[in-house]
Amino acid sequence: MDPSQKFYRFFQDHVAELQDLIDQLQSVASVAGERQEAIDHVLASISKLQHEVADAADFTPAYDRKQYSDAIKGLQEKLNETIAKVTPKSRFQFRRSSIQRHVDMGAPENDPRLHPGSLSRNALNHRDDEQLQQDTTESRDQVSELPRNNGRDYNAELAKPSTHFIRQPSFSAASSIGISKQADLHIILPSSAARATASGSLTELNRCIVDMSVPTAEGRPFPGLALRDVSHSLIIAGRVDGPVHITGVTDSILVVTARQVRIHECKNVDIYLHCTSHPIIEDCTGMRFAPLPQCYALEEDAERENQWDQVDDFKWLKAGQSPNWTTLSAAEVVDETIWTKVVPGQPGSSVGETLKKVGIPRH
Repeated sequence: MDPSQKFYRFFQDHVAELQDLIDQLQSVASVAGERQEAIDHVLASISKLQHEVADAADFTPAYDRKQYSDAIKGLQEKLNETIAKVTPKSRFQFRRSSIQRHVDMGAPENDPRLHPGSLSRNALNHRDDEQLQQDTTESRDQVSELPRNNGRDYNAELAKPSTHFIRQPSFSAASSIGISKQADLHIILPSSAARATASGSLTELNRCIVDMSVPTAEGRPFPGLALRDVSHSLIIAGRVDGPVHITGVTDSILVVTARQVRIHECKNVDIYLHCTSHPIIEDCTGMRFAPLPQCYALEEDAERENQWDQVDDFKWLKAGQSPNWTTLSAAEVVDETIWTKVVPGQPGSSVGETLKKVGIPRH
C-alpha cells in the first residue's frame, strides 16, 4: 500500500477512536479525578495525532493535510464543547491554551517541507534532523527543574536513609514521574505508578538502577521521556509512545521501547532497544546496540518493525560505518536470566553488586 494511503487509514482510525473517547466523557465518574484523567488522555492523544500529521508531511499531498488539519480542529472543538457540558462553570474553566495551537498543515505557509524552520513546525513540537541541537537544548530546559507531585516530594523521600536495598516509590499521588539527583539507589516502580506516566524525566543519577517497565506496560506508556546526566547506571525505561531524548549519559546500560530515540553527547552506553524508526546519535562515542530482551517485550512488539540496528550518526558524514557505534555480539549481550533473576533484586545484594553482574562498569 502507498505510504499516503496507509497514513490516511491510520489517521481515520485514530480520529474515530478519539471521537468515541470524547463521547464517553459524560459517563466517566468525576470522583477521584477519573474524568480529568480521561480528559488529559484525550488532550495528549490529539497532540500526538498533530505530531503524526507533521511527521507525514513529506509523503502526504497538501489536500490530505488540509483534511487532517480540519479533522483535528473538529476534535478540539468537540472536546471543548463536551468539557463545557460535563464540568460545572463555578469549579472549572477550560482554557484553550491547554491544547496546542491549531495549525493548518494544508496551507503553503505552514508546510514544514517548504519552511523547515518555521513557527508552524515549532507550534506542533515537530523538529527536523537539522534542529537536533536546538532540540537538545530545549530538552535540558524542560527537565532541569522537576516539579513536586500533589505536595509530595518523591525525590526527597528517596534520598532519606533506609535499611531497604530496593526502593519502591508508589507515585500514586503523582501525575508524572520525575527522578532526579539520586545516587546508589535501586528503584523499582510498582504498578501503583501506572497513572503517573503523563511525562517522564530521569536526571542527574549516579550508580543507580531504575526500573520503570511495570507501570508503562500495565498503564499508559510515556508520551515522551528525557534522560540527562546519568552515569554508571542501569535504566529500564519501559515503554514510550513518542520520542526519547538521551543526553549526557555515560558508562551505563539503557533498556527502552520507543517510537524515536535521539542520543546526544553520550559515551560508553549499551542500549537494548525496540524502536520503530532509525535511532539517531550525535557527538557520541562507544555506543553499542542490541535488541530488546525478551522479558521486556509485549506481544504487540512482534507486529512492529524493530530498527534497533539502523543507527544514523549525524556527526559521521563519510561513507561507511561510523566508528562511534556498533552492535553487541551474542557473547556480549546480558543473559536473559540476569534480566529476570538478578536485575529485579536479590536478597542482600547491593546496588554495586547488581551493576557489576550486568557489566557496569564496562570491561
